[in-house]
Amino acid sequence: MFKNSKHYPILVVALLWVVALLNYMDRQMLSTMQSSICTDIVELQEAEAFGALMAIFLWIYGFMSPVAGLIADRLSRKWLVVASLFVWSAVTFLMGYAENFNQLYWLRAIMGVSEALYIPSALSLIADWHEGKSRSLAIGVHTTGLYIGQAIGGFGATAATFFSWQGTFQGFGMVGIVYSLILILLLHENPKHDIRSATASKNGTTGFAAGDILKSLALVFSNFAFWVILIYFAVPSLPGWATKNWLPTLFAESLNIPMSEAGPISTITIAASSFVGVLFGGYLSDRWVQRNIRGRIYTGAIGLGLTIPALCLLGMGHDLFSVVSAVLLFGIGFGMFDANNMPILCQFIAAKYRATAYGIMNMVGVFFGAAVTQVLGRWTDAGNLGSGFVLLGGAVAVALILQLACLKPQTDNKE
Repeated sequence: MFKNSKHYPILVVALLWVVALLNYMDRQMLSTMQSSICTDIVELQEAEAFGALMAIFLWIYGFMSPVAGLIADRLSRKWLVVASLFVWSAVTFLMGYAENFNQLYWLRAIMGVSEALYIPSALSLIADWHEGKSRSLAIGVHTTGLYIGQAIGGFGATAATFFSWQGTFQGFGMVGIVYSLILILLLHENPKHDIRSATASKNGTTGFAAGDILKSLALVFSNFAFWVILIYFAVPSLPGWATKNWLPTLFAESLNIPMSEAGPISTITIAASSFVGVLFGGYLSDRWVQRNIRGRIYTGAIGLGLTIPALCLLGMGHDLFSVVSAVLLFGIGFGMFDANNMPILCQFIAAKYRATAYGIMNMVGVFFGAAVTQVLGRWTDAGNLGSGFVLLGGAVAVALILQLACLKPQTDNKE
């Protein structure tokens, strides 16, 4: 059996890497196909309407994230990943048949439900298969799949030019449906998770009863370090989601180029730099924590520090060199930060509550992202998108200071 091989943890990351790619590709395509879709769906000609379409995904995704975490701590994460991928791929396929704004709106809402199930399950599964010296790097490698998916999604406008926006959605949706069937055969749950779930079920201490769920939430929220991690994770989500949803628009406006060019340039630039940052951040963190228990925290802090000047330059730059340089710096920094969120959480939250804790973090981060997406939509209509990116740099600085002052772990893997 594959799962009994010493190399199976590597295969887990490889299998989930493809799912991560599809996760961000399917959601990102819409942001670059606005100009193509609005010829058929006229409501999307207004930036605020387009922002609302992007935001409904984030609001639903956010509300579902803690629910997804609670489920992942209790059920098979393999089947949650498979079901999540199948549903959001089917939704992507159906978006190719949408004829009006309301249909797209509700399909994006359903996508929010299905995609929310993925991240808490996948990261918790990877954290169980990879402990100690390989955890940050494994999660970092998985995260590169998100970045590559974001980059491929940036070609949405280009693909729509050749195949139509409807055909683009239909084609990529079908790819995900087929891959979900492959996962049924190759992806397996970590035996430790099965043992924890079986023991908890036998003892009657962990289940879906209201009392058990409230107990899990109480244990997470009573941990002071979790509140610090929550803020540290959520605040950088503002520029994180802003770049995902509005970077192509910022490139088009700042450089005065069409979206068919701005989409690929912006998403490839940030994906490539984030790819470097997440691998370097994962490698550095895994080595640093062997010598200093705060190594993961310091690595994440360095990454966040790099994003602050990048956001300022991104907002004020109006030539190709300054804007691309800002995105490269932001991508490297955010990648270093991204690779260490779950590993830092593992230092303070026990394994059986990690998916729940990460689901809560994801919810708050996504809510911040939904809010900033809508605000930047209004600012775009007013011609102030660049100023918004500059202000986000100040918010990140506050989160960075709080993280360094308060997070002092005693172990790298809390049991």
